[in-house]
Amino acid sequence: MSMLTPPGMGGKYRITGDKYPRMRRPRRRGRLVFGVVASVAALSLVGWGTLQLIDVFTGGGDQASAAGPKADCAARTKASASPSVAAYPKPGQITVNVFNATKRGGLAKKTADELQKRGFRIGDVGNATAAYDKKVKGTGILLGPASALKTSLPVLGTQLAAAETRTDTRKGAEVDLIIGSAFQNLNSKAAADKALTALTHPQSAATAAKKGC
Repeated sequence: MSMLTPPGMGGKYRITGDKYPRMRRPRRRGRLVFGVVASVAALSLVGWGTLQLIDVFTGGGDQASAAGPKADCAARTKASASPSVAAYPKPGQITVNVFNATKRGGLAKKTADELQKRGFRIGDVGNATAAYDKKVKGTGILLGPASALKTSLPVLGTQLAAAETRTDTRKGAEVDLIIGSAFQNLNSKAAADKALTALTHPQSAATAAKKGC
């Protein structure tokens, strides 16, 4: 008889061997799987909630990133356009002296009258000085102070194709148009107006849109 057999029990109730019988309930794998699934779901909810809080406090990632480039593009467009519009004076703010450096008579007055019709102020009109008389081979020379190089002279330049631009040490803001031997006429008013618009109001917005803004 085995030492594991209780006293008074024998026969078919006799326990043989040297180990106690297994008394634990069998593990239920279903509960274990359910617990794992529940844990994963809880962690997912916590992570999603954290992302929502971050999105609220940062103002919305997708919308902010979508609005950001558009806002930057608008700022760049405004910054690039503003100096150009502010820098150039209107024709009515520019006084032009018209001098004829050719052998043909009457060109200075005729040209001055046309410029006046286009809104420019007219100063002196007459023949060019000895420094330029019969010495200007191109269509003309636009002459003015250094301060007019990026203001009045470009505006006047929209009226005459291929004119040469120069500066001198004069005092004041008046500029000169010295008519050269290759001069025929001023640019047509339509062409001059188009060039003036392109100069003073560059299409920066359209250019920015083409680049992806």
